[in-house]
Amino acid sequence: MSLSPSREVFITCAVTGAGDTTGRSDKVPVTPRQIADAAIEAANAGAAIAHIHVRNPETGKGARDVALYEEVVNLIKQSNTDVIINLTAGMGGDLTLGSVEKPLPPSDAGTDMAGALERLAHVEKLLPEICTLDCGTMNFGEGDYIMTNTPAMLKAMAAGIQKLGVKPEVEIFDTGHLVLAKWLYNQGLLDDPVMVQLCMGIPWGAPDDIATLTALTANLPTDWVFSTFSIGRNQLPYAALATLAGGNIRIGLEDNIWLDKGVLATNGALTERAVKIAESMGSRVLGPQEVREKLKLTKRW
Repeated sequence: MSLSPSREVFITCAVTGAGDTTGRSDKVPVTPRQIADAAIEAANAGAAIAHIHVRNPETGKGARDVALYEEVVNLIKQSNTDVIINLTAGMGGDLTLGSVEKPLPPSDAGTDMAGALERLAHVEKLLPEICTLDCGTMNFGEGDYIMTNTPAMLKAMAAGIQKLGVKPEVEIFDTGHLVLAKWLYNQGLLDDPVMVQLCMGIPWGAPDDIATLTALTANLPTDWVFSTFSIGRNQLPYAALATLAGGNIRIGLEDNIWLDKGVLATNGALTERAVKIAESMGSRVLGPQEVREKLKLTKRW
């Protein structure tokens, strides 16, 4: 890897996600109050951006209820905490096939397919500064679940996000997804500066080895702004690798529940560790207003 370390970095904290982590850690926030508090905690620890999913408060499972998003966002607003809100728009593309011998009809358990406008309903109502755009389709896990984002769906969602004046964080899970992101950009559906998240180490996407990360960064347009992360035990080492590669950092309980071996993490503790890593490497951690200027965001409140 040719090193061009970031001298200034921003940190995104993905505070909860939609995965089955609540049974493995009681630190993972579930209710709107807990999710808002986690975002505030991360912001106070040094995160400029809080990436937010919501969960069903009764079951802990991922949800896309607009009212839950609204409650989280309002609680953060009421705290007067300066943090950039990044709402996921990845929900609603979940397809679980029936079985290996009878894939159709899809299984009701785990399938949640929605149209482009429905997937953006919470973004339209709440107008966060950023929302995600999962730039492609891929297998997840060892069963029959597929994260489904067709080119036609992505075109419609990108156009809708652009019309709302929200910055998409383009999530790249594999090398072909970067090709798709460039295709969207060439159609005028992604505005400068393009913001990219390189999501590494997720089966069965791009592995988190240095060669694959280098392949992705080498093919990014030089004026695109990128962050990168890995999951599990490699999350914190990737904070250093992201900085060395010239990018920005993502951490949080969406991707990893451990701070040290045998020590469950909180979002605040992970953020503090990421700040320490970046500063120990000679980088300055940017605050929310500096990130707004870098990404040409408009502060919503």
